[in-house]
Amino acid sequence: MLKIENLTATVGEDDETKEIIKGLTLEVPAGEVHAIMGPNGAGKSTMSYVLTGRDGYEVTGGSATLNGDNILEMEPEERAAAGLFLSFQYPVEIPGVPVMTFVRTAMNSQRKLRGEEEISAADFLKKSRAVAAKLKLTPEMLKRPVNVGFSGGEKKRLEIFQMMMLEPGFLILDETDSGLDIDALRIVSDGVNELRSPDRGMLVITHYQRLLDHIQPDKVHVLANGKIIATGGPELALRLEKEGYDGVLSEAA
Repeated sequence: MLKIENLTATVGEDDETKEIIKGLTLEVPAGEVHAIMGPNGAGKSTMSYVLTGRDGYEVTGGSATLNGDNILEMEPEERAAAGLFLSFQYPVEIPGVPVMTFVRTAMNSQRKLRGEEEISAADFLKKSRAVAAKLKLTPEMLKRPVNVGFSGGEKKRLEIFQMMMLEPGFLILDETDSGLDIDALRIVSDGVNELRSPDRGMLVITHYQRLLDHIQPDKVHVLANGKIIATGGPELALRLEKEGYDGVLSEAA
């Protein structure tokens, strides 16, 4: 599924360039959910941006493949069409573009790149209503511009709506629990869990055990100083919640 080997990457331009990813190696097989935890500034969000092709980040070494295909050579839209999806920590607003228009355009753009037929208006409407009901999104909310006037929790639910509509092959969730209250956390987690399947992988970036109580990972990795320094089962997240990162960091030193 997703395989990263000795990845290095920088952010910035010219004299301001800074290396953030420093030899990251990670593999997430199909059917598994892996969690990435680590202190602030460790490179967690940078890793997600590099994988999805965000501007301003440059790969300087290593490789990253999805189902054997080199995603680092693809444009961002090609990576999305190949099945890569990123749920942002801070979803951006898109004034003037209604949610339904945005999502249907994204779905059909990806289908076109894959050589598939566009989804019909009737099928899109039927699916969108079913998904929205599960996430407690009202029809009025879906008519509004993307993320404009939405609360933090509503923005996260809207991203999960996009994810469930697109049904990507590999999900990267960057601190999806940020800003969520208890009820919103449950709703968002239920949406994520519904997409768990033998042919889909997930990478969940989080600081807190509370998300992993709802989205239970198969493996937990600790990312520090741009690379993975520890890997374990769900019990590793529990240890971090109890002890913090100092113990794991000292063991890796």
